Amino acid sequence: MRMIVLGAAAGGGFPQWNSNAPGCNRARLGDPAAPARTQASLAVSGNGTDWYVLNASPDLRQQIGQTEELHPREGLRSTPIRGVVLTGGDVDVITGLLTLRERESFTLYATTSIHGILDANPVFEVLARDVVERRTVSLDEPIDLAGGLTVELFAVPGKVPLYMEVGSGMQPVVVDGTTVAACIRQGERRVFFIPGCAAVPDWLAKRIDGADVLFFDGTLWRDDEMIQSGVGQKTGQRMGHISLSGENGTLAALAPIKIGRRVLVHINNTNPVLLADSPERKEVEAAGWTVGEDGLRISL
Repeated sequence: MRMIVLGAAAGGGFPQWNSNAPGCNRARLGDPAAPARTQASLAVSGNGTDWYVLNASPDLRQQIGQTEELHPREGLRSTPIRGVVLTGGDVDVITGLLTLRERESFTLYATTSIHGILDANPVFEVLARDVVERRTVSLDEPIDLAGGLTVELFAVPGKVPLYMEVGSGMQPVVVDGTTVAACIRQGERRVFFIPGCAAVPDWLAKRIDGADVLFFDGTLWRDDEMIQSGVGQKTGQRMGHISLSGENGTLAALAPIKIGRRVLVHINNTNPVLLADSPERKEVEAAGWTVGEDGLRISL
């Protein structure tokens, strides 16, 4: 199995287009300790020929362009992308689908609720239904993919997309398929892609235990990070993301379980782990985590 991190940043990317914060300016100036990152997406293949994209970020066109494995190889127009798997309905998960509108055949895999979001917005009809199959995936039901892969979607703690919220108050964290994770298998190998997650209950830690690779939500270092940085009023919990640090954070919650490779993705531009010279980066690396970067390749 081959995996390529197409993008490792959260919504807005790094540097975020309107951010004048020190970290974003370092990335903008080409600081090697603060490399730029596009918005979170992963490509996987079981044979090196047929590829599947997990989450279609707004940066998908750029990501395809900078990833040789995803370039056309046959005829005047073609693609090795056989399918796109969606783990939510957020803007930074679905907007890149519009990049794939040139009548190229692939299969779009998502839950009923996520397909409902696409069906409700006519702009996604540019993905011609006679060319792009919209396949509904039931939770906890493995689906066969090319190259000997299977994908299984399962619910994790999360929240509705921000643009679908009703009112301005705290929205409930739910485990109902609003936010899902993907488990990609090939034989006995298991890879988890969980770019959005509000908590790590015992049942989730147990499910991840023994994974060969885990790509996990690294949005914020601390829950009030955006408030303390002066760039927003929402906490991580308000946005549906668990923080990395603290006694209830990701590092502590997943420390006891066995994982072959731990990779952080969906990292917000305010998160100091993006900076290679920060103490927070040293802490996550000491805990066995890799801070994801665009173009990171892993093979099993």
